[in-house]
Amino acid sequence: MKFSLGPVQYFWPKLQMQQFYQQAADSSIDIVYLGETVCSKRRELKLPDYLELAHMLREAGKQVCLSTMTLLEAPSELRELRKYIENGEFLIEVNDVGAISLLQEQSLPFVAGAAINCYNQHTLRRLVGMGMNRWVMPVELSQQWLSSILQQSVITDIRDCFTTEVFAFGHLPLAWSGRCFTARSENRSKDQCELCCIKYPQGRKVNSQDGSQVFILNGIQTQSGYRYNLVNQLPTMQGLVDIVRLSPEVEGTFSWLDKFKANINGQAPQALAATDSNGYWLQLAGMASQ
Repeated sequence: MKFSLGPVQYFWPKLQMQQFYQQAADSSIDIVYLGETVCSKRRELKLPDYLELAHMLREAGKQVCLSTMTLLEAPSELRELRKYIENGEFLIEVNDVGAISLLQEQSLPFVAGAAINCYNQHTLRRLVGMGMNRWVMPVELSQQWLSSILQQSVITDIRDCFTTEVFAFGHLPLAWSGRCFTARSENRSKDQCELCCIKYPQGRKVNSQDGSQVFILNGIQTQSGYRYNLVNQLPTMQGLVDIVRLSPEVEGTFSWLDKFKANINGQAPQALAATDSNGYWLQLAGMASQ
């Protein structure tokens, strides 16, 4: 079982990003995803900056993938997508199906991100036929669902053609919109947002009337209010999951990586915080925890 570091979902200053990825280079992480996946207006780091980080991480022994935008809204974003695809060195994680045809034009393999709607064995097989060599399961699905789909007859004969990755730590990316909710929360329009999301390095909390933290606003992205944490479910992933993904947080990401690695076989279970959840993996309500 390998461990991956997903792309930073929030808007962090350039120096903070560089320091974070230096920590990643010094850590025991196996795979690192780089790139802006939420909002193209976030330009603290551009593609040349990500490529510089990618080379540094590769020299540190990490496998590097470049992650693409999840919601493409303008021709300029399509042009940037082409630059990612034509990088010539690093595997691409696609988060919008429009990227797949561009990769097929060049006969390039790809990772299908969790935002790609893959909910049955036929779609999964189709993606493999289009060049997918790694699949990130949609975040709201369960261990039982994953086990069932991988045992389907249309999948068993191609099972060695792709690896399976599961989002196991961090606030779950649930939805994307043409509107920017962070800007709206400050009474700004999307076009005059002044990049206010940089003030919220962990997103902006949304509480229900009873005080429960139900969502996190992150620009055009809506995340789960509770942090998803499958550290104690690692034993149930044996034989199903090849790669376990941790999503970067402002603090503690690499400490949690150590905790995950220590508990691969259930030998070092961890106490979850009150705002941690694991419900989806267990076929419970998403905010539930066991």
